[in-house]
Amino acid sequence: MAKLELRGVQKSYGAVEVIKGVDLTVEHGEFCVFVGPSGCGKSTLLRMISGLEPITGGEIAIGDEVVNKLPAADRGLAMVFQSYALYPHMTVRQNLSFGLENINTPKAEIDKKVGEVSAMLQIDMLLDRRPKDLSGGQRQRVAIGRAVVREPRVFLFDEPLSNLDAELRVDMRGEISALHKRLGNTMVYVTHDQVEAMTMADKIAVLRLGELEQFGAPLDLFNRPANLFVAGFIGSPKMNFLEGHVDGTDRFKVQLKTGDEITLPKGRFGAQAGQPVTLGLRPMDLQPDPGGALHADIRAVEQLGTESYLYGAFSDGTKVTVHNPGQTNIAPGDKVTLTAVGDMHLFDTESGQTLRA
Repeated sequence: MAKLELRGVQKSYGAVEVIKGVDLTVEHGEFCVFVGPSGCGKSTLLRMISGLEPITGGEIAIGDEVVNKLPAADRGLAMVFQSYALYPHMTVRQNLSFGLENINTPKAEIDKKVGEVSAMLQIDMLLDRRPKDLSGGQRQRVAIGRAVVREPRVFLFDEPLSNLDAELRVDMRGEISALHKRLGNTMVYVTHDQVEAMTMADKIAVLRLGELEQFGAPLDLFNRPANLFVAGFIGSPKMNFLEGHVDGTDRFKVQLKTGDEITLPKGRFGAQAGQPVTLGLRPMDLQPDPGGALHADIRAVEQLGTESYLYGAFSDGTKVTVHNPGQTNIAPGDKVTLTAVGDMHLFDTESGQTLRA
């Protein structure tokens, strides 16, 4: 187990800069998730930590040791890949023990570790099978087991659940989280799925175009997004955005491009009169209300029994999603007015940065 530090880490391919000076610290024993859209640099960053990809600038430190020049095999890390990367000609037992044999671990110790890890991951009945005889979930457990037996300082996961079906992904999320609590190791996990990030992480690093947009606890990012990108990326369904400007005569009102007007909580935001702003409202923070200030046309309704979702648009065509905690009588084609009943977020339209008092 060890602390992981990235200090101004950069990566370029010729003139193309793909990682642009990332600074972050994953404390000893934390579960950190790198999340962001495809092409944001999260897998590249993970490969640089692992030593599979050289860095162009900055430092990577594990514990108190800068590992920039250390080869991957000497960094004390274990990596679990999206493709499982199991040896097809070997049994599960051989896949688990292979790394230990390579460092001349005594056979008795190998047998003990393989037995403990296979029991922990509930694959002990599969030890004599080959990967082709396993399901996707079983293969992923073997891949994780192969990492665990090495007792690394830091675990690295590169989108390990993306090949699994939805139900199995939920199960494996729980199993990896339970494994982290049991082992207490530092873990870094890459995913494009922000639901995985929210449910598994102690800390989330949100990346875009090679830059770190925000780093913090999941609920901090959800409740206090640093900018429009983080606000739109974290949360499912995503936040609703409405453009407008702060009223020139009353800085606590926003005139929206829809023609509607909404009053802001006093003392919450640092916007100036006339400033172009974007108002952010999460689906759970809107509700139908005959006296509501926001007008929308409902185009689709999802009834899920215990909850429902309304999908529609405001008068300027801006889409809106409303989460209702129960069932609803509202139907497609209905015109509704909506009230903001929860938190509001305000962003400077030009910079995208959050506006706070």
